[in-house]
Amino acid sequence: MRILGINALFHDPAAALVIDGHTVAAAEEERFSRRKHGKRPLPFSAWELPEKAAAWCLAEAGLRPQDLDAVAYSFDPRLARPADTMGLDDPWDHLRLAYAREAPNFLHTALPGLDPEKVRFVPHHMAHAASSALAAPGAETSSVLVLDGRGESTSHLAGRRVGDRIEPLYGQELPHSLGLVYEDLTEHLGFLRSSDEYKVMALASYGTPRMLGELRKHVHATGDGGFRAAGVPWAELCPPLRPGEAWTQDHADLAASAQACLEETLLDLVRWLHGRTHDSLLTMAGGVALNCVANSRIAREGPFDRVWVQPASGDAGTALGGALHLAASGGDRTEPLAGADLGRRWSDAELEGWLKTAAVPYERPADVAETVAEALADDQIVAWFQGRSEYGPRALGHRSLLAHPGRSGNLERLNDVKGREQFRPVAPMVLADRAPEIFDGPMPSPYMLFVHEVAEEWRDRIPAVVHVDGTARIQTVDPVNEPLVARMLGSFERRTGLPVVVNTSLNTAGRPMVDDPRDALECFGSSPVDLLAIGPFVVRRGTFFAGGQPDATGAAEPLSATDTEGFAAVGSVPSYGTPDGVSARPVHTAPVREPVAGSGAAAAGIAGTGPGLPGAGPGGVTGAAGPEGAPGGGADTPGMPR
Repeated sequence: MRILGINALFHDPAAALVIDGHTVAAAEEERFSRRKHGKRPLPFSAWELPEKAAAWCLAEAGLRPQDLDAVAYSFDPRLARPADTMGLDDPWDHLRLAYAREAPNFLHTALPGLDPEKVRFVPHHMAHAASSALAAPGAETSSVLVLDGRGESTSHLAGRRVGDRIEPLYGQELPHSLGLVYEDLTEHLGFLRSSDEYKVMALASYGTPRMLGELRKHVHATGDGGFRAAGVPWAELCPPLRPGEAWTQDHADLAASAQACLEETLLDLVRWLHGRTHDSLLTMAGGVALNCVANSRIAREGPFDRVWVQPASGDAGTALGGALHLAASGGDRTEPLAGADLGRRWSDAELEGWLKTAAVPYERPADVAETVAEALADDQIVAWFQGRSEYGPRALGHRSLLAHPGRSGNLERLNDVKGREQFRPVAPMVLADRAPEIFDGPMPSPYMLFVHEVAEEWRDRIPAVVHVDGTARIQTVDPVNEPLVARMLGSFERRTGLPVVVNTSLNTAGRPMVDDPRDALECFGSSPVDLLAIGPFVVRRGTFFAGGQPDATGAAEPLSATDTEGFAAVGSVPSYGTPDGVSARPVHTAPVREPVAGSGAAAAGIAGTGPGLPGAGPGGVTGAAGPEGAPGGGADTPGMPR
């Protein structure tokens, strides 16, 4: 079957394409729109669909909307109840539900040719569960736990996968929600709810859980598979912060207390689940599963032998989960997820077309991995743009900023580049076979969804990646799956003796992760990054701002002022990081000219049609309604830095 999955109702709109049980493509709308999270989770934005992501998924497989066998929409409005009956203060929630009921018509408008009768409603938590249980390696019999903010009427699903079926065992009814409680705390601490929960987790490392006893009165497991989590009097525990206001030790202690309370509750839930299933493998999804500190405690202290977390655990992952659920229900055998690199890609010729169009100086070294390793060893910051982009919030060696881990100042340096708070850590990448020498925790860890203790003897050697609590959120690299990254790591170790490189997402403050070549050039030009490695090509900061363009022999020729108009960037180049003798001049803000036909911009610039406002929906749209208690959440929750 050819199935398109759609997440649209709350936030992080995304699309995924599954053909005969195989995941072909998946992408988040933010990577096309350049609006972080795609949209805010408001009822008035519920109709906004991932049009460009969906169109790209179809184009990647050479399909038209009319070629699809089904479309999975990861929310079932038939299972929802009025917000006031669920104890939620959301007077506009009825508008969100009205939009959801009309989703088949909205999709028909956005994807001309699609038969609206092919749209199937998949309960939200079932979509989350399928994204993990049906995608995890070796998971044909496994337990699954989903937690996030909210969905149709619940905030959680505990269940079991047997073959290609997922059997729900428990669903916690709203208003009790671990995700919403963590969102409330995020807002109380002056951060943006449904977006900045990972900042709370990072801040927690600076505090002590001295308020844990008080929080336990409001947030705790009930012993029957559910929990209580509502009505926490945050202001009585600690004064609120306004956005941008400096935090105090009391605020760090509150974050630490909430994090500890979350971990305790999750441990109780997984112990209850294991007591019912006795499985060796636990799979997880939902926004709460992006909390890598909690994941690690579950792996360390919980009863399961293995824990696997969906790399796109937030709402974006329900696009994939919904498609996998319909595939399995239709008799297709679903395949384990091979990796998170499911997004857009460009050929070498297409990348060179972008560089020529942007009129930037570039070179093609014999081995880009060696060139990057040399730059990193020289303490340069490298923007790394390789292969397909990642699905989910983690940069996993395809759209990354890389740096030397042995320079303690590189944490502050990278946070300055990205416009981030200085209390937030950056992550290390390391070859899988070297990781146990340096890090203690769940292995392998290819998706940065666990934290690991850094061995005492290594902490002074790689200070840039060691968080204040002595941990690091690592990515282990398999040379078979990531040969280019593995070569770069090996070359860096030969030069420095360190088998670790700093890896954080390639983006600047408030922007989504870089996805296409235009994004990469804008990010490179607007931030103090020393080198851009884009496919087999390298752009160096010095030659870029000196204004030279290599000729056919590789020699740089001066550019006139108008020659640089093809490059788009935002703002001016910060003063530090510019090579000696090179003046940092303002960067042009004119848009990049599109490459010539066939240069790779086609996939990048798929235009959406706009959802419009269609009339009444088709009668009797069939859906895959799950058992009572199965539907699930919508709000993104605790995770680590982007």
